[in-house]
Amino acid sequence: MTKKTICFTGGGSAGHVTPNIAIINELDHQEWNIKYIGSKKGIEKELITKINIPYHEISSGKLRRYVDFENVKDIFRVLRGCLEARKILKKMRPNLVFSKGGFVSVPVIVAARSLGIPIFIHESDMTPGLANKISQRFATKIFTSFEETEKFFPKNQTRAIGSPIRKEILNGSPEQGRRFLGFHHKLPVLTIMGGSLGAKKINEAVRESIHDLTSKYQIVHLCGKGNVDQSLIGLPGYKQFEYIHEELPDILAVTDTVLTRGGSNAIFEFLALKIPMLIIPLSKAQSRGDQILNAKSFEEKGYSLTLEEESLTKESLKQTLEKLEKNRAQFKETMAKSVQGQAIKLILEEIAKIK
Repeated sequence: MTKKTICFTGGGSAGHVTPNIAIINELDHQEWNIKYIGSKKGIEKELITKINIPYHEISSGKLRRYVDFENVKDIFRVLRGCLEARKILKKMRPNLVFSKGGFVSVPVIVAARSLGIPIFIHESDMTPGLANKISQRFATKIFTSFEETEKFFPKNQTRAIGSPIRKEILNGSPEQGRRFLGFHHKLPVLTIMGGSLGAKKINEAVRESIHDLTSKYQIVHLCGKGNVDQSLIGLPGYKQFEYIHEELPDILAVTDTVLTRGGSNAIFEFLALKIPMLIIPLSKAQSRGDQILNAKSFEEKGYSLTLEEESLTKESLKQTLEKLEKNRAQFKETMAKSVQGQAIKLILEEIAKIK
């Protein structure tokens, strides 16, 4: 049987790459040649080369929503990226390009359209990122994580399916997680995730409350690079890590409650795992506000509670966690009724139709 070729693209943050990896891991490698086009210095290069997928570099600019002289330079970088992507795709001759967004994806999609290659895109957040706003006019099919997002795209091309979730996240071992952490069974486990770089205000609020929190929970604190508090090393019931990779599924398997940012990929994973969430989204001062909308949607559906970063204090953290614990059974019951978790299956079905 002649193999077909699929080319993935997307980058700029882990959130634009890990869903692609989740799909790549489920594709039949006997049926598909799998390639990746990304930027020269983005996080996607590190993540994709680690799983031994052929990686092709192109020039890419940053899609800014504000006036900056760098925008002029980036016009030329994007144009160069389009030419480089077209040359790569012409040689690669893929049957399909699949994009998760991010600024590097735009030149790839423009080039693919010029060559008549089918294009699938997936939008994780409630409102489209700038890359996918541009890319939608070239796409063959568009997938979204949220039903609310469908209205931003052409109706006949768009389908809400949830977020592609890494299978390994769902297969952790609570016994191995407890052993790795050195935790017992007497107190529940609270896992705190502030994003890949950590979250200064979340770290501060947690550590100000640490003695109160450790009287009620055993805590796993993923605090970001360079953010380990040396004075708290060895505190019973409190484990700090800059970041976690291989052990994360086991840690989540033993987690009873999670405190998280509002990134779409992460909260859909916690939903699939049925872990009640306290979401502290990035503020509008730090982002375009997509995490606030993500958190609002999940709270309205009964999956989580939201605490705005501007309102985050030692006392508000304590009160919101108490409210979450008081209604734990209701949150878990509502999450159990969710039909999320089928995104990869549905995407693979659509990919299989490509000739």
